[in-house]
Amino acid sequence: MKQEHLLIGEITKPQGIRGEVKLRHYTDDIDRFFDLEEVFIPEGSGFRTLAVTHARVNGDDVYLTLDGITDRDQAEKLRGAKLYVDRAHARPLPDDEVFIADILGLPAFDTKGNPIGTLVDVLTPGGVDVFVFKTPKGNLMAPGLKDVLAEVNVEEGRIVLNEVRLAEVSVYE
Repeated sequence: MKQEHLLIGEITKPQGIRGEVKLRHYTDDIDRFFDLEEVFIPEGSGFRTLAVTHARVNGDDVYLTLDGITDRDQAEKLRGAKLYVDRAHARPLPDDEVFIADILGLPAFDTKGNPIGTLVDVLTPGGVDVFVFKTPKGNLMAPGLKDVLAEVNVEEGRIVLNEVRLAEVSVYE
């Protein structure tokens, strides 16, 4: 089932004395923050909505000014808070991409239909994403290359891996 909210970042610290916060972003489209009008912060069993009044980017750093957060003390209380957007305001994806949130928990199989494990994490260190599968042998880490990932099918709820390439490039941790 697709999640209604998608994680876009985490507040790492206050920036300055006027309530601005620094954000560790979890998107490969850093410019998306310039058009961001609101974010959602988990609160209790739901989400609290905060309007974004200003966004700026400096290199790979993102800074946000949030409505109602006017000083460093208020910003400090948000340290570590995860920020989400609702799916309706998520950036559109090209046909060959999916949101990580939509594939976590999917079962993985080889091209012969043999079960491999369950996707538990996708690491995004830079050049190539690393898919982490929980298997009976431990965590299997495999690069997110097209010749390794034969199929990622959100609608049918499965990931198919090329077992030959997987044996060449994967590692267990």
